Amino acid sequence: MLNKYARAFFTRVLTPFAAFLLRRGVSPDAVTLIGTAGVMAGALVFFPRGEFFWGTIVITVFVFSDLIDGNMARQAGISSRWGAFLDSTLDRVADGAIFAGFALWYAGTGDNNALCAVAIFCLASGQVVSYTKARGESIGLPVAVNGLVERAERLVISLVAAGLAGLHGFGVPGIEILLPIALWIVAVGSLVTLGQRVVTVRRESAEADAAAGSRGSGATS
Repeated sequence: MLNKYARAFFTRVLTPFAAFLLRRGVSPDAVTLIGTAGVMAGALVFFPRGEFFWGTIVITVFVFSDLIDGNMARQAGISSRWGAFLDSTLDRVADGAIFAGFALWYAGTGDNNALCAVAIFCLASGQVVSYTKARGESIGLPVAVNGLVERAERLVISLVAAGLAGLHGFGVPGIEILLPIALWIVAVGSLVTLGQRVVTVRRESAEADAAAGSRGSGATS
């Protein structure tokens, strides 16, 4: 849901900036690479040290590259399969870095093995949720379901909570509890979404096989 409405809004807002970068000779692929590097730096430099507020600020700045690069490609009329592949692949890398940063914090100074495990589950389940849709589409199925917690929801929930939890370092008491709550929400939501997509792919594959069987029977009768 967030992906549907928020993406359209920010695409309109960022269109002038995308046009500016094109006029300066910046390529969409360069924006994709820089954005991913920035997200990884914010997650793997700040989060393992418990600096969640500043890490979230850095990540938020660079995460908008995911909207800018596609906007640039459309404006320049250079959308390509390679660009789409690169963007999708590096999205997975960036997402993995964010939850890896959380896991490293809880495995180290955060000293909470249970939350470390939850963060790792969020990392893995997010990758699998994305894979189920990509794999279903690769075998010709529409995978006509969005699911409870998609990438946009995972990022918003976890980063908003991390940013607010980081205010603990500025003297706001008790707010650090928001990050564990968010990680549990993302973990459960990702599990539900995975189930939704698996059920959808199973149904669509059965329908497709039945339709193929009917066509085959019709051809031989």
